[in-house]
Amino acid sequence: MASPKVGETRPLPPEDVIVPGKRPKLDTEPEITAEEKARKKQNERSRKLAKKNAKKLKKAREHLPDQCSPEDVQWRDIVELLGQDVVDSAVEEGTEFQSPFAFHEEVELEVKAICPNGDGLAQSDSEDRRPWVVIVPFSLPGERVKARIYKNARMHSMADFIEVLRPNPEMRDDSRVKCRYFSKCGGCQYQMLSYETQLDLKRDVVIKAYKNFSNLPQSVIPTVQPTIGSPLQYGYRTKITPHFQAPPPKIDKAELQKQCAEGEAPDWLQIGFNHQGTSKVIDIEECPIATPVLNEALPGVRENIVKTIHTYKRGATLLLRETLDTAEDSKHPPGTKLCNTSQNASIREKVGDFTFEYVASSFFQNNNVILPALTSYVRDAILALYPDPEDPARPTHLIDTYCGSGLFAITLSPNFSKIAGIEISADSILYAKQNARLNDIPSDRVDFRKGDASDIFQTVSDFPPEKTVMVIDPPRKGCDDAFIQQLLKFRCKVVVYVSCNVHTQARDVGKILKATEGEVEGSGRKYVLESLRGFDLFPQTAHVESVAILKLV
Repeated sequence: MASPKVGETRPLPPEDVIVPGKRPKLDTEPEITAEEKARKKQNERSRKLAKKNAKKLKKAREHLPDQCSPEDVQWRDIVELLGQDVVDSAVEEGTEFQSPFAFHEEVELEVKAICPNGDGLAQSDSEDRRPWVVIVPFSLPGERVKARIYKNARMHSMADFIEVLRPNPEMRDDSRVKCRYFSKCGGCQYQMLSYETQLDLKRDVVIKAYKNFSNLPQSVIPTVQPTIGSPLQYGYRTKITPHFQAPPPKIDKAELQKQCAEGEAPDWLQIGFNHQGTSKVIDIEECPIATPVLNEALPGVRENIVKTIHTYKRGATLLLRETLDTAEDSKHPPGTKLCNTSQNASIREKVGDFTFEYVASSFFQNNNVILPALTSYVRDAILALYPDPEDPARPTHLIDTYCGSGLFAITLSPNFSKIAGIEISADSILYAKQNARLNDIPSDRVDFRKGDASDIFQTVSDFPPEKTVMVIDPPRKGCDDAFIQQLLKFRCKVVVYVSCNVHTQARDVGKILKATEGEVEGSGRKYVLESLRGFDLFPQTAHVESVAILKLV
């Protein structure tokens, strides 16, 4: 049918002709009831939610944890407990995210193993539950515990610890716990354990890290030596960083100021550390692993925040760091330790016979009572490779990468004729040079140079590789491939890899050894792993530091 011309009207079609288009509403059609409208609305909401959940599930299935990340380390333990065949079957069926537990369900579980982060790996012994792992903090292998599910993920759930129903008497002794916040604060994991057990668990972490992440055959990995313990198991931490959140947005500021002037803390103000498994702050009035100096200062710091909280527009992190008293007009006896709360102040401390200064906000190990043992071990491990002082192969040069304020460069300086410390931070270099002067090390023997570790060997091109030891002490992420390639090209005689993350250390050491495994032994071009040992810088926690010694053969 042709379209009408301008000014014309189209005649109505015959009754038996069906014209496409929107059907007109007839008076005879029934009205939609309120219940039907509500049902339709609910169905539409359900449809949108299902679509959203499907997208989230697809994204979760596509997500794989970064290698050596805490998530990756935990996942490997989950797979080991369940069995690779069980995991593969669930993935194939598309059920790897179908948890048998509901949100906030309270369940009784049997703890089967312990993660490197100190959490327990538990399972239900109920026959109607499919194979699944539940992560429960503060629980130990062999125990039966009650926990509350708060998150479901791939083949596992996360749960809050409620109580121990059947303890493991060979491991747990709650009378050892010295902190009233333990099992609530997320700072410590092991206070219920003997110190010997803590050290054994940390050795197991090093062993498993090299098993899972080095990609090396067991035959080239030396027996991991017993973990070196800290002289102090409590009262050792020289730095703490409590934090708090800002006042609620709708609070009466005038009333708050009046309350603060009277020294009364608002109910919502929590000054402390994170509650286990959350970002919520738990109020902490004392910390037993912090030094007595810091605990003595903490009440005054807290009181000052209570009085001034009305002036804060956002939350903040506090700093309490122990330092030697360096004031020229000090009335304190020599060696007196004080608490510093300024981010920009200079901190001074002793490590054995050496003196160090650094800016308060910068990195320096927080347990200084174990540092003499750590630095002495590194020195002795190097010298043990060349016991004869007259051995012409004995290294004479030292490179300290990621050197900070010069901990290893300075403490190892008596054993080398030439030392270079490399650091990207200009402020750290200034302090490292100052520390060399404080310890009477002449500038013609030690030099601190600014340079990115990814281009480090250009900075030390004057060092003979066959006479050089390199100390690597990188951040938790470890070394990138560019750095490792440079190391392999330079081929220094000995590599000392100190790490706060044994999993990235194992990965990097594996790359170095794999890259030289084709070299002929005796050519001086092949790296071997001489020794491995953990150090307990943080007693009562699951953290372990690791030292690996590599040598060219």
